[in-house]
Amino acid sequence: MAKPAAPHFTPEALAFLRSLARNNRREWFTPRKAVFEATLKAPMHAVILAINDAMAGTTASAGFAPHHIAPPQKCMMRIYRDTRFAADKTPYKKHIAAWWSRAGLEKTSGGGFYFHLSPKELVVAAGVYMPQREQLLAIRTYLLDHHAELRRHLQSRKLRSLMEEFDGLRLTRSPKGFPKDHPAMDFLVCRQWSVAATLPAEIALQPTLVQEIVSRLRAAAPVVELLNRPLVTRLAAQTSLHKRSIF
Repeated sequence: MAKPAAPHFTPEALAFLRSLARNNRREWFTPRKAVFEATLKAPMHAVILAINDAMAGTTASAGFAPHHIAPPQKCMMRIYRDTRFAADKTPYKKHIAAWWSRAGLEKTSGGGFYFHLSPKELVVAAGVYMPQREQLLAIRTYLLDHHAELRRHLQSRKLRSLMEEFDGLRLTRSPKGFPKDHPAMDFLVCRQWSVAATLPAEIALQPTLVQEIVSRLRAAAPVVELLNRPLVTRLAAQTSLHKRSIF
């Protein structure tokens, strides 16, 4: 019996996203919701499950992010836009996306893994985006003593061949309370730390899709793990304090 093809999308998925971009209205989307679920949501869930398997590891390969595994319905981001405070009131996103947060950091902006598909591109990314103030401080403080390790991960030949480092939304001066001449200053001025790759959308139509995504997320996993360390430590301390206050 032939082995089933690895999960991927069909040309109809990209066609739907192109049509949605031209007809971003509830009156157009609502009668076509079943088409969205068949051509985009269902294959997206299948892709997420396959990536979960790679994160967990198999007998053939080691896992790389076991603490990030979550059900597809938790990973897949909503197609609906939050327009409450946006000038653009179109109700739907022009892409579909998935985000794997670390267990315990789901309601924060800890490090994680991401990809999205639009009619124009497939973006694969990993890192910390828009951290909360306390998280930003925790990561910067941690990097004072661990910047060399982060630099080593970012300069990995494997990672550099697959992904590029973001600009980090850098400050124009050193953050308050940190030494201006510290060797980690190029990291400390960042407000986010991440790597990403932008690929042709047509890759999503190939059975190698999961392999393309996983190879990049695996290469970026040491960066995500390092950035999450101070946040996980902080979470554990808060949990321990909460337990002691109960008993």
